Amino acid sequence: MGSGRDFPRQRHSRVSAQQGAFAIMSIPLLILVIVFGGLAVDMGQVYNRKIELSGMAKTAALAAARELNGKSDGLVAARAKAREAAQRFVVGYGESVVWNDAALTFGTTPDRGGSWVGQGIGDASGYYYAKVDTAQLGLDRASVTTLFMPILSEGLRNIPVSDSAIAGRAGIKVAPLAVCAMSETRASERPSGLASGELVEYGFRRGVSYDLMQLNPRGTTPARYMVNPVIPPGMASTSFNTGILGPFVCVGAMWMPRVTGGPIRVSSLPAAQPLAALATQLNSRFDDYAGNRCFPAGAPPDTNIRPFAYDVAGGVPWMSQATGNPAARSTTERGWLETVADVPPPGSGLAGLNGGSYGPLWSYARAAKFSDYIPGSPEPVTGYGTFEAANWPTLYRAGVSAARYPWSGQGSPYLPQNITNPNTIASPQTDRRDFATLHRRVLYLPLLSCAGNVPAGSNVPATVVGVGKFFMTVPATDDTLVAEFAGVAGEQSIPGPVELYP
Repeated sequence: MGSGRDFPRQRHSRVSAQQGAFAIMSIPLLILVIVFGGLAVDMGQVYNRKIELSGMAKTAALAAARELNGKSDGLVAARAKAREAAQRFVVGYGESVVWNDAALTFGTTPDRGGSWVGQGIGDASGYYYAKVDTAQLGLDRASVTTLFMPILSEGLRNIPVSDSAIAGRAGIKVAPLAVCAMSETRASERPSGLASGELVEYGFRRGVSYDLMQLNPRGTTPARYMVNPVIPPGMASTSFNTGILGPFVCVGAMWMPRVTGGPIRVSSLPAAQPLAALATQLNSRFDDYAGNRCFPAGAPPDTNIRPFAYDVAGGVPWMSQATGNPAARSTTERGWLETVADVPPPGSGLAGLNGGSYGPLWSYARAAKFSDYIPGSPEPVTGYGTFEAANWPTLYRAGVSAARYPWSGQGSPYLPQNITNPNTIASPQTDRRDFATLHRRVLYLPLLSCAGNVPAGSNVPATVVGVGKFFMTVPATDDTLVAEFAGVAGEQSIPGPVELYP
C-alpha cells in the first residue's frame, strides 16, 4: 500500500491527462469555428456586394425612367441621368463605377423576358421602361472570390453578384374623363382674315372656353364619358366600377402608362347632373375640399385659384364685366352640339351674337397661328406663334374688344407679369399654400373618335385620337365643366408616376 505522499503525484497525472484530452478535442472545434467564421465573412461579402450593386441598378433605372418621354431626346436624357446616378456609387470598398451605356436598355413593357433595346431606336414612342444590368459595367468586383466557401463546393469559389432592375411608368396624368374630338382632323386652318389662318386642333380653338358637358360632333344631345382608370388600352374588361373614379379625378391621373395603342374602356356620364359625383373632386384645384373627398397632399390646389368668370363682376377685368356667358354659347345650327365659336363665320342662324357669346377669352392660352404648325412634328417648346389681342375683332366678331387685355407676348391672366395683381391672382388658404402646384387647373383629357359613335352602354371600347389640354376657368358644377382649350398634348410628354418592377 503506497504512502499518502503518492496522492499528489497521482492527482497531477490525472489533471495533465485531462488537459491533454481537452487540447486534442479543441483542435477540431477551433477548426470548425474558423471555418464557420470564414463562411460568415464570405457570405457577408457576397451580401454586401449584392446590396451595393442592386441599389445602384435600381437608382440608375429610376433616374433613367423619369426622363423617358417617348422621344429621342428622352433617351439621351435617360442615358445621362443613369450614368450620373451610377457614378455616385462606390462598390467593393473603394472601386468607382465606370459607366457603360451597354448597361442601359429600353423596352415598351416591363416584362423581363421582353425585347430590350440599347442603341438604334428610331421611333422612341412607347419606350417608357428602362432596365439597368450591372453585369454590363465590367466591374472588377462584379463577383466575389471566396476563401472558405469552396470547402462546401468548388463552384462557390467565385460568386457573381451582378444585379438588374427595371423601372418605368405606372400611370399617366390624364384625367379619367373624356369628350369627343369635335373633328377627326389633327390640325386644320380656320380663315382669320389675317396673314396667317388660325390653328384648329381636333375641332377646338385655343383660347376659347368650352362647356365640356355640352359637346357632341355627331348629335344634338351631349356626349361625355368616364374612363375606366385601371384597364390599359387594348385590354378586355367585363366591368367598370364607377365608384372608384373619385380619387383618380382628385389627382387627375390613371393607372395606365398610356391611353393610345388600343381601345380604352368608357361609360357614358349620366344625362342629368353628369358631374354630381365628381364636381367636388375637380374643384380641389380651386382649393375646395368639401366633404373631404380629396386631400391637399395628393390633390393639391393650384397656385392661382381665381375663377375667370365672365358673368361675375371682377371675374375677367380685361373684358366686359357682369355680362355674357361663362363659356362660348352652345348651338345646334349645323345639326350637332357645338359652340358659336366653332361655327364658320358669319353663322347665318346666330343673330344677336355679342362679346359675351364667346365667354372669357385667353385666360390661359392664346389663339395660335396655323402657319407655324408642321405636320408630324411636335409643338416647339416655346409654343406656336400666337395672335395679338388687337386681332380679337377679326378672330371672333366685331365688337369683341380686347382693349383692356393687359399682357403682350406670351403672358396671360393666369400667369401675369405682376403676380401680385389682385384681379388675376388668388391664393389658397395659408395652411395649403405649401402644397399648391402650378398648372393644376390644366386637365389632360382623352379626345375620343366619335365618327362611328362610341357604343352605348357601360365599359365599352373607345379609341383615343389625341389628348387635349383644358384649363378650368371656373369651378365645376353638377352640370358643367367649363375649360379653355390650350392645345393638344403629346402623350409621351405627359408626366406620370415611375416605379420599380419585379
